[in-house]
This record gives sequence, C-alpha cells and structure tokens, in this order.
Amino acid sequence: MKPDTLLRWHRRLVAGAWTYPHRGTGRPPLDQDLQQLIIRLARENPRWGYQRIQGELRHLGVRVSATAIRTTLRRHGLGPTPRPTATTWLAFLRRQAAGIVACDFFTVDTIWLRRLYVLFFMEVGTRRVHLAGVTGNPNAAWVTQQARNLLLRLEDQGRRVRFLVRDRDAKFCRGFDDVFGSEGAQVLVTPVQAPNANAYAERWVRTIRTECLDWLLIVSRGHLEQVLRIYVWHYNQHRPHRALGLEPPDPSAGPTLVGEARRIPVRRRDLLGGLVHEYQRAA
Repeated sequence: MKPDTLLRWHRRLVAGAWTYPHRGTGRPPLDQDLQQLIIRLARENPRWGYQRIQGELRHLGVRVSATAIRTTLRRHGLGPTPRPTATTWLAFLRRQAAGIVACDFFTVDTIWLRRLYVLFFMEVGTRRVHLAGVTGNPNAAWVTQQARNLLLRLEDQGRRVRFLVRDRDAKFCRGFDDVFGSEGAQVLVTPVQAPNANAYAERWVRTIRTECLDWLLIVSRGHLEQVLRIYVWHYNQHRPHRALGLEPPDPSAGPTLVGEARRIPVRRRDLLGGLVHEYQRAA
C-alpha cells in the first residue's frame, strides 16, 4: 500500500463525516392540489392576471406569493398577465341567457303535401318554449302579431326580453323587429349560413322532429296545432333537460326521487297515442 492511497482514504473518511445532506435553494414547490387550483382559475378566467388570482385565493383562505403563482402559470404554458380571448356566440348566449329569447320557423308537410309554417320562441335561460302559431301564409302582419302576443304573455308572467336572436329569414319583417325594439329589446341577427349562432332554437327543432313529428302523419293545420300543444306542454312540464340538472323548464312541486326504485309504484301516462310516455309515482 502506498502512502498516497492511505491519505486518500483518510480524506474521503473526513469528507464523509462532515458532509451534510444537500438542500435545494429557494422556496419549496407548491402543493400539487394548489397548483391545479391556480391553473383552473387561470383557464376558467382568462382575463385574470396572477395578482387577481392571488386575491381570489386569499378569499378562499389560501395565501400564496405572487411570484409563486406567476412561476406556476409559466410552468404550465400560461402567461402571468390576462390572456386574450375571443367572444363566441355560445359564450355570449350563456352570459346573457337570463334575458335572451331565441326564435325560428320550421316547416311541416301534411299528408296532402300542404306546407305549414310553425313559429316558436324559446327562453334560453330556462329552455321554456312558447308556441307562437301555425300558418300556411306567414306574412308580415301575422308574424308581427305573434311578436305582440309573446310580449304580452311574458309581461303577464313578470319576465322581460333583453335580446332576441333570430336568423335572416325574410319572414321576419321590420314590423316584427320594431315590436321588440319598442320594448327596449335588442334584435340580434345571426350571420349568414351560421345555424350554430342560433343553436338553442335549432336544437329544439331537431328534438321535436326526432321525438314527435317524424313519427306522425299530419292531416291538417288543426291537427298539427293539437300535436304541438301537447308536445310543448310535455317539453316544458315533464321532459328532463341536461342543462337544467335533469329538471324540466317548469318543474312540478314535490320530490323527484324518493327511496329505492324497486319500492316506488310507477304509473305511465301516454301522450299522442302512446308516442310519448310520461312516468309518475302512483298515489
């Protein structure tokens, strides 16, 4: 054994005896759940900067430094300052839903190949549908009168229209728009060939066709009016809606779920000759 070897071993022994565990410099990283909360706030509120997020966290009882929030945002590819956003029709409708009414026409052909036009309105916030009327000649006078009838009905119920969404159908005349304008409502005309801009009304047309009209032969205008009245009543009073927490627009009083399903006596009610079924607890 050489002296150099012995000295080297001794140096290693001394170094090992006096070496302390390595500790990283700086602040410890934020808890993973807290980081996810910061990212959630930033993504759900793109107009918030890191200081605004810091203030919101304080309201939740969480104290985090602004530097830690800014670092977390950058680590996840998000800027610390408010991020630019574009307002889409869907986002606009959701924010203004409480005062928005959407309207549209759809057509039904009778067994005698007579085309009938159906005008309806939908309150976007509650998904409540108002059947305006059925006609074979939707002229300006008829359309304008249906607008007046709707506003009178809503006024009796204590509701007010702030925005009306409609497409560019020529049947919506100037008098129709003026009726809503006289009540302070703003008429929003959708872009050309953009059905998604009036998505709620378009979706309801699809619903009534697939659940009702596609399975019936319509004989006359009176027959169609009767079918539509029954289905609209079912839609507003009974049919569950995912956007409303599986409740109808006008839910009836009483619990929707009591006990176990096998212990609940259920009674079926047939509408439109059994085309539509409604289920209720038996008395």
